[in-house]
Amino acid sequence: MDAEPITFLGRPLGPSFRAKVVTIAPGAELPYVEADWRDALVVVEQGEVELECRAGSRRRFATGDVLWMTGLGLRTLRNQGEATAVLVAVSRQTETVESEPG
Repeated sequence: MDAEPITFLGRPLGPSFRAKVVTIAPGAELPYVEADWRDALVVVEQGEVELECRAGSRRRFATGDVLWMTGLGLRTLRNQGEATAVLVAVSRQTETVESEPG
């Protein structure tokens, strides 16, 4: 029996979580910015994404794979596939506290 892939698309999240959807077109790449992925559990919802480290090593992940992309020394997220890669990053909601004039 095959397990159902993990997905966050179309699923409600609790009020203490937020989801960010990132798409990468075929043949495109995004520079890795650690702050964008901090504290996030990332699911490859569609397509494939290749992660390249600053040291040059690469690893490819496909639909259903779950990633943690903090502290890995990444440089680039790349889509070398034929379909758009869709990643969903779920993290805890951060509270913004505004100070009142006083």
